[in-house]
Amino acid sequence: MNSNQNILCIDIGNTSIHYGSVSGKEVEKTADFPTAELLQEPKAFTETVAARLAEAAGVSFCSVVPDANTKLLDALATFSGPLFHLTHESCQGLDLVYPKPQEIGQDRIANALAAQEYYGIPAIVIDMGTAVTFDIISSQGYEGGIIAPGLNVMTRYLHEQTALLPELDPDELLQTKGAIGKSTIHAMQLGVSVGFSGMIDALLKRVEAELNEKESRKAVVLSTGGSVANLTADWASKSEFVDQLTLQGLAVAYQRAH
Repeated sequence: MNSNQNILCIDIGNTSIHYGSVSGKEVEKTADFPTAELLQEPKAFTETVAARLAEAAGVSFCSVVPDANTKLLDALATFSGPLFHLTHESCQGLDLVYPKPQEIGQDRIANALAAQEYYGIPAIVIDMGTAVTFDIISSQGYEGGIIAPGLNVMTRYLHEQTALLPELDPDELLQTKGAIGKSTIHAMQLGVSVGFSGMIDALLKRVEAELNEKESRKAVVLSTGGSVANLTADWASKSEFVDQLTLQGLAVAYQRAH
């Protein structure tokens, strides 16, 4: 099939559904839709993506919410083109050298496919959302990864699990300066903002050390997800930011399957 066909790619997450029109490597018209609303009223999603469906040659989706899968199929029942669901069983062209491939998040498989297709292997993909995930793709295939708390989880936990500590505004973390907190909020901001970057850095160094022992090439490091903006400035030189990596990977998966 033509790799430049327009594919509607849909990533179903726990909180929201992220979708966009993908042609080759290019991703356009991205938007989000509440997952809870799809579960309650699939027709609302049908109406929202109607214009996209009219232009699409096919649909490719992944999901971390099993209950949403049948609802999505209901929402797309009138679409006459091919529907592709990316899972560990439908993934093609990438060996999942992982003891229990059914445990790999489908969005993580999509990220790995995009890395393999467009950015080269070996690769380390860091996705910074609700959780921070590391996915490692070697010359052998998808090796495994790391799951760590995301930035929002860290900020909420301090507030929810203590009686006196306030809730932090994630947007203010970017302006955090100094090294010694001069107020409770300043101290918390330093702990979260500097600590978050430090956590990512420590995990990356450990993964790179192990991966570089068995690979002849140095690994490509890709980052994606909304919390990338909260990393310290020096992180720009440590990875390549790819905004729509998961949607790119869904399109790759669709093309390989057809």
